[in-house]
Amino acid sequence: MAGAGADGAERLRRWRMVLGGGEGEGTGVALSGADAGMDAALGALYGADGGSKRAGERSAGLGGSAPNVARWLGDVRTYFPASVVQVMQRDAIQRLGLAALLLEPEMLEAVEPDVHLVGTLLSLNKAMPETTRETARAVVRKVVEELEKRLGSRTRATLNGALDRSARISRPRHADIDWDRTIRANLKNYLPEYRTVVPERLVGYGRAGRAVKKEVVLCIDQSGSMAASVVYASVFGAVLASMRSIATRLVVFDTAVVDLTDQLDDPVDVLFGTQLGGGTDINRALAYCQSKITRPADTVVVLISDLYEGGIRDEMLKRVAAMKAAGVEFVTLLALSDEGAPAYDRDHAAALAALGAPAFACTPDLFPEVMAAALEKRPLPVP
Repeated sequence: MAGAGADGAERLRRWRMVLGGGEGEGTGVALSGADAGMDAALGALYGADGGSKRAGERSAGLGGSAPNVARWLGDVRTYFPASVVQVMQRDAIQRLGLAALLLEPEMLEAVEPDVHLVGTLLSLNKAMPETTRETARAVVRKVVEELEKRLGSRTRATLNGALDRSARISRPRHADIDWDRTIRANLKNYLPEYRTVVPERLVGYGRAGRAVKKEVVLCIDQSGSMAASVVYASVFGAVLASMRSIATRLVVFDTAVVDLTDQLDDPVDVLFGTQLGGGTDINRALAYCQSKITRPADTVVVLISDLYEGGIRDEMLKRVAAMKAAGVEFVTLLALSDEGAPAYDRDHAAALAALGAPAFACTPDLFPEVMAAALEKRPLPVP
């Protein structure tokens, strides 16, 4: 019975934390210590707006001042794990209009860095004073380095495997035979009496001097809704650019087109070279990318956009059809993020699918597999 009573008290405590106190919540539980601190932090963000605070009732609002917000950020980092802190920060920026306060260095030092915070900082880039810029770059760099550490090695390994397979030839010259793969491919032909393998099929590679370098063009929509995709695409762009077997070009666009290829050695520079927001002219961006393609059969174009086109729709579709007819592998990602199904222009997505260029959302973890399939010219792993 004592155990049951303890379980009941714990359930009431949890309900009290959920309901937030006030006259109608009905639990009768008084909070103290860490529970009271957690409740106050939650109430400042999610409580009812305005009004005077009654005893035991959450009060909303952070006062709109940097000291109050910095104190609140410290509290949430004390009481909640990093993943929850990131969600609460994002909600605070959206619900309470705190974006402008991120322009203050002491605020940036108090936040928990994540992809969404980076997107917010990039949207404020043009308004950012010099006193804040270096702190903002440090926050962005921390996120970028964590993403590169998580995604970089697997991406390189996956794509190197794809490039090896795409270069493999089935009738190699003697000097080009890969004996290890040839033996494994012919183990079924082992003759015990002769203790040997009869190689019915030879596996090899083209001569190194004749190896064809693949080209990848990342064409990224930098409208405000694509913030997380811009962050991930910039990291992947830097990873691809580090591979000698791939020539990578990175282009961002709204109604203007900016080629950031010369900054690919540092994805932080790439991100601060973007300008989130504004209109969208996909046709203009694809026209630029098309002009840079010299070997269509060895080129993969990745368009990352929600397809809300502000340019000339028919010209955009004709351009995609022309690139595919020339041998370009064309991939359309409606989003490159972990945020789930995005909003997108369904008519344009259907039109691209009819051209043999299906449009789909892609998580960062799936992206290496998508690129590997595109490089090998095999069906894409559409989720």
